[in-house]
Amino acid sequence: MTLEEQVKALLEEIRILKEINKKLEERILIQDKRILDLEEELRQSKISKNSSNSSKAPSTDIFNQKRNQSLREQTGKKTGGQLGHKGSYLKMTDTPDAIIKMEANYCNQCGFNLEEVTSEAHSKRQLIDIPPIQAKVTEYQNCIKCCPKCGHKQQGGFPEGIKNHIQYGNNIEATVAYYSVYQYMPYKRLAQCLKQLFNIDISQGSIDNILSRMSLKAEPVYQKIKENISHSEQVGSDETSVKVDGQKWWQWVWQSAQETYISVCQSRGSQAIDEEFPNGLKRSILTTDRWAAQLKTEAKAHQLCIAHLLRDIEFLIQAEKNEWSIQLKQLFKSAIEKKKICSQYIKENIEMIQLEQKLDILLKSEIPKDKNPKTLALQKSLTKHRESILTFLYHAETPADNNGSERAIRNVKVKQKISGQFKIGQKRFSVLRSVIDTCIKRGIDILDALTAIANFVPAE
Repeated sequence: MTLEEQVKALLEEIRILKEINKKLEERILIQDKRILDLEEELRQSKISKNSSNSSKAPSTDIFNQKRNQSLREQTGKKTGGQLGHKGSYLKMTDTPDAIIKMEANYCNQCGFNLEEVTSEAHSKRQLIDIPPIQAKVTEYQNCIKCCPKCGHKQQGGFPEGIKNHIQYGNNIEATVAYYSVYQYMPYKRLAQCLKQLFNIDISQGSIDNILSRMSLKAEPVYQKIKENISHSEQVGSDETSVKVDGQKWWQWVWQSAQETYISVCQSRGSQAIDEEFPNGLKRSILTTDRWAAQLKTEAKAHQLCIAHLLRDIEFLIQAEKNEWSIQLKQLFKSAIEKKKICSQYIKENIEMIQLEQKLDILLKSEIPKDKNPKTLALQKSLTKHRESILTFLYHAETPADNNGSERAIRNVKVKQKISGQFKIGQKRFSVLRSVIDTCIKRGIDILDALTAIANFVPAE
């Protein structure tokens, strides 16, 4: 091989090696990017959703996490009562049920008899206690009188509502409803409680019958609550799963400042809403989370729950670490603070104009899909429901969150944790719990209200 041919061969070999090197460099760059992506996916996978960064219940948090971690910022104040706070303590009554005078019968100094000496109160102490409770049995005897004029035998008759040869009174029925629905007692424990506290023998079947009667008597009040909700200016709504005879059902709630309406349905979709409110809530500003069925409800306006959004944003900050989520969180917190200062603004207010503009800028800003896919998904969702984000600033009675609805549906979760799943009593619980929660909002004594319902005699 000549020198010229050797040079050409070497140059060709160099060219081929350069091409190979270039391809290897490109492959390394691709692999480096893939490694970075996998490392980011691994980091995000270690950030699990919990009650502090999502809508998951605190009970689902795993044990190696801080449970019930609040999103509230530290105030710097010590735990407990603050300086100047008046404590609460037992107060003596001016009208005790009994007064027992502790008088000395003789003088400890000289032994003189003091029985005839008048005493005067020097100090006093009061004891609060409950006497033994015994059920009162009232017997009604239907008596006959013979008319001396015509000889007709006239019966006296029984009081209204006394239909059986033996039955439980209205106070017992109200107590059963109180313990079962408000205090979440299962039938067996409720029967034991009535026996031990009141010396009343009652079967689980009788408890079930009492709750059925109480629910029937409460139905007119229940329907009135629903009617009032449909005319309310501000309504919050939420839903949660509930187990009924082994099947997954859904408990729905619609609530206002004065009423709470609860229902149970097998559907979580729009069908459940249409069954309860076929004409929608046209007079109401409806506050919900971003559940599609809720947002389809025809209403005067909608408000997304900012508390839900803040938890979602907290997860995005932890998982995808982008400035967009931090800015949106600051914007929502600023809006909440403005609501605390003034309950209602006009849209022409300069602060509102600036706030709306900032929100528009965030919703229109570019978010890289490859790096922040979850953040981009939230941005698209908020863009779709743009008009339902800051509604609460322009209506005095509209809150920024849906916490009232969450509190209302939490009751069924507590009930099931204590009593287990429903068999046939889901409707009765919804009716009676709606009445109880409405009474709480209106400052009405729960047991008094249940007693009034128990006294109600439906028309035959």
